[in-house]
Amino acid sequence: MNLDLTTEDSEFRSQVRAFLRDNLTEELADAGRLVTSVFIEPQFSLPWQKILHARGWAAPAWPVEYGGPGWTEMQRYIFASECARAGAPSLSPMGLAMVGPCIIGHGTPEQKAYYLPRILAGEDYWCQGYSEPGSGSDLASLSLRATSDGDDYILNGTKIWTTHAHHANMMFCLVRTRFDGKPQEGITFLLLDMTLPGIKVDPIITLAGEHEVNQVFFDDVRVPKSGRLGAENDGWTVAKYLLEFERGGGSSAGLEASVGRIRALAARDGLLASDPGFTSRLAAAEIGLEAIKITEQRVSSALSNGGNPGPAASMLKVQRTEMMQRIDTLGVEAGGTYACVEQLDARQPGSNIEPVGPSDRVTLVPRYLNNRAASIYGGSNEVQRNIMAKMVLGL
Repeated sequence: MNLDLTTEDSEFRSQVRAFLRDNLTEELADAGRLVTSVFIEPQFSLPWQKILHARGWAAPAWPVEYGGPGWTEMQRYIFASECARAGAPSLSPMGLAMVGPCIIGHGTPEQKAYYLPRILAGEDYWCQGYSEPGSGSDLASLSLRATSDGDDYILNGTKIWTTHAHHANMMFCLVRTRFDGKPQEGITFLLLDMTLPGIKVDPIITLAGEHEVNQVFFDDVRVPKSGRLGAENDGWTVAKYLLEFERGGGSSAGLEASVGRIRALAARDGLLASDPGFTSRLAAAEIGLEAIKITEQRVSSALSNGGNPGPAASMLKVQRTEMMQRIDTLGVEAGGTYACVEQLDARQPGSNIEPVGPSDRVTLVPRYLNNRAASIYGGSNEVQRNIMAKMVLGL
């Protein structure tokens, strides 16, 4: 990616920096600094989303006609980079980066008119109902049953690893509406209200000791067919479209910011900064990030032109998640002994509990633990390599 800025891009960067300086509060920046996962608690992400929405900046990649800002690829990169450097809290990708683009691509005019403004404004908070206890990477084997009954479907079954289901008021969900034929041909994509009778959410505590994911149970849950996205039994088409945004969306800006923090940690340590093994691994990570930027440019260009990123989305998913894990490992090494102290209370935004050791160490191990799942969710990296082998090499 050519990172030489034009005069217009330099002016835009100054505009973004001024906006962040004037609008990113200390409380929100503290929450962004202490985040240990892709997802930040909605008590911090939603206020920041409302600030961005008021400026028209909540959905950088959306078309202008649906509320996007009309930015160029470079402007989106600049915005993501400056937000990451400033420590701005990330926005939940479920609505803005995943189901929103799906509604734009596959929704009816009525669905677009209703859901898209609510997603932009943060009025609806979404979760994803894909994985099941026996269906993760083999998503087509899902079995949550949706029985047709007049204008409704009746749902029975369960979903698992459902991030922020305990916060969400909406779910986009894959259900099985037909059990004969190819598994992919009996799946339907639904938009449903999480407050419907018969839905039960049970917490799952992660390795980092946090409540981020859940198991969701459906017991005779009646869902209106008006919430169906796309045709019945054609949900696999919508699901694949969404997964391309999940795998190909995002930015390396957060990874770059993480590398910068690790380099600063190593410099304060003194010994690590002069350790050739550590510095060579850190330099290799920085080189790898440059490769990721080029792949991001390819995916972004395809999406902005209305095209399909194809295997590049899978390539980017593998590159970015494995780089994330490499950077996390370097962070734990740079953090030393203090990084290994469990300090769940001290790392909460606004906490008045004094951390053991320097405060910039408290999130290193939790982030390492949470991000071990990054190479699994969104389609495991092994599956992504199979996709690339098939689509690129014809194997």
